[in-house]
Amino acid sequence: MHRFIEAAFPLPRSITGDGVRRTLDLVSELVPLEVVEVPSGTEVLDWSVPQEWAVGEAYVIDPEGRRLFDVAENTLRLVGYSVPFRGRIELDELKEHLHSLPERPALVPYRTSYYSPTWGFCATQQEVDRLVPGDYEVVVDTRLFDGSLTYGELVLPGDDEREVLVTTHTCHPALANDNLSGIAVATEVARRLSEVPHRFTYRFLFMPGTIGAITWLATHPEVIERVHGGLVLTGLGDDGPFAYKRSRRGDTVVDRAAESVVAAVEGSRILDWYPYGYDERQFCSPGYDLAVGRLSRSVHGEFPEYHTSADDLSFVSPDQLAESAEVVGRVLSVIDGNRSYVNLAPHGEPQLGARGLYRSTGGAIDSRSYEMAVLWVLSLSDGDHDLLAIAERSGLALTAVIDAVDRLVAADLLAPIDAP
Repeated sequence: MHRFIEAAFPLPRSITGDGVRRTLDLVSELVPLEVVEVPSGTEVLDWSVPQEWAVGEAYVIDPEGRRLFDVAENTLRLVGYSVPFRGRIELDELKEHLHSLPERPALVPYRTSYYSPTWGFCATQQEVDRLVPGDYEVVVDTRLFDGSLTYGELVLPGDDEREVLVTTHTCHPALANDNLSGIAVATEVARRLSEVPHRFTYRFLFMPGTIGAITWLATHPEVIERVHGGLVLTGLGDDGPFAYKRSRRGDTVVDRAAESVVAAVEGSRILDWYPYGYDERQFCSPGYDLAVGRLSRSVHGEFPEYHTSADDLSFVSPDQLAESAEVVGRVLSVIDGNRSYVNLAPHGEPQLGARGLYRSTGGAIDSRSYEMAVLWVLSLSDGDHDLLAIAERSGLALTAVIDAVDRLVAADLLAPIDAP
């Protein structure tokens, strides 16, 4: 995963363009991705797919002939979607087009102007302070043209046509945690999931933020009806604790599954829904209200490296990426395995001892908790309580509940219900 981030880091990503395509090419080397192109001008909900943006070169020459703010040196240098400009301007006018962080003077910020035609450069405050009066030559060799918006999609069919979405955004240049880490983790989870049996159908989406999700929602009404839930992945490579943000409904199977996994990781947080953030905003908008939450480590805007040049390759580590992939995999496993059961001997308590069900399972589950799990499962397996509900109400670990279920199914005392 870290090697993937290293390879993708210098690519000039935005909401459209070859940087996105080249990033998806790297994903396609690891999983069989379908790349979709949606033409500029396509009406999608209340939006329109924008023109495609391409960058040739962009830089500033100071009065002494030195080249500054060169996009070839760092893709953060150019404000995303800058319109073309060539000319000589004085320092005061140039400063109107420079973006810096006075409170963090050594860092270059990340800025965009997707829907407000302008041009600009990003600089450290130290660089801005060193600028001298005089004429500056500005070169912004960019093109905006009718092309397309590009996203990647991988569908892993399951026994159940209901779908679980796993989405991540592909539009940020030269930012390792936000969000190459999300792309890397999603790719690795997809690779692992493709190698094992699974109940639900899983759809992995790699797309530009906001406009990508809006475009996908507008063009997939038949899929939306089948969505069982989903996860938005972002910021999964730093050393911060996990943070799960609930869906708008707050009590969906995805929320409950994610909370059961994330709460077991020391220091992790559960966040209530709020209408700001990443593409969970689109999936949870009132007209869709899908069961989609967001999983990250450090939360956007809450760590000093956010949207700056400090979010570089050194900010993400292989160990954190590995743990993130494991946690995402566990959440999906809980979603996949959660179902409701019916007690096949509901009149009185069945004779458990004769079936060998009153005994220790060994390992980490002691005899008493195992026996209580058996009794709780039998008591609540009425078709109205799923496994997560049994764990929540009993206070037992989900692993203990699942172990009891497996043994009761084997003893013909329990059967699954696959109700939508």
